Amino acid sequence: MTDPADTRPSARFFALIPCAGQGSRAGVATGQAKQYQEIAGLPMVLHTLAAFLEIERLARTLVVVAPGDGFFDSIPKRPFDVVACGGESRADSVRQGLGALLQAGAEIGDWVLVHDAARCLVTPGQINQLIDACQHDAVGGLLAHKLPDTLKCELNGRVAATLDRSDKWLAQTPQMFRLGMLRQALALAGAAVTDESSAIEMLGLAPRLVAGSAQNFKVTYPEDFALAEAILLNRSRTA
Repeated sequence: MTDPADTRPSARFFALIPCAGQGSRAGVATGQAKQYQEIAGLPMVLHTLAAFLEIERLARTLVVVAPGDGFFDSIPKRPFDVVACGGESRADSVRQGLGALLQAGAEIGDWVLVHDAARCLVTPGQINQLIDACQHDAVGGLLAHKLPDTLKCELNGRVAATLDRSDKWLAQTPQMFRLGMLRQALALAGAAVTDESSAIEMLGLAPRLVAGSAQNFKVTYPEDFALAEAILLNRSRTA
């Protein structure tokens, strides 16, 4: 159950961008982490941050990098904060980032929007849509995309079953929860949990699903880079 204080109208909004992973599935040969690879003229993570920096109601945007990561050192007067407290897993990085926010003055009843650095196609409109849908919710929620394709279950390289897709959603980010609740959930869930909603669900709570966009995909595989670049270039031409 949530604390009654968690529903106070003065709660602030924070963004937390875990940026400590290496992106091994992306097939990057340069040795540089996936989120720093250039797409449409900028490192991927800077496209991600650009969307959040347009959200005026965010009190702070915090990027969590691995210890020793100096990528952001060359960016002077950056309008976001960077902490080098990233962990071995995404969940560890988020949990330690939440601790950094608390140390910097955030409170347990404030909202935090956790977003993958490699979801560089998120838009300010989608971020605002999530905030609007969840800011008065008792639990919080996440952007998600209704599964459009037929879903198969596999066994030894062959179809074992076809699953009903009518109630299936693809989880996206941002995922927005109260800072204290999320910190507690991640501590209980452990390092293996792959998104914030899963941790919250382990508390017996049901996060709200907020319809996102198919374009808000996570750049994961080599072919995703070309698709993301095409979308970003098209947006710049039509802006």
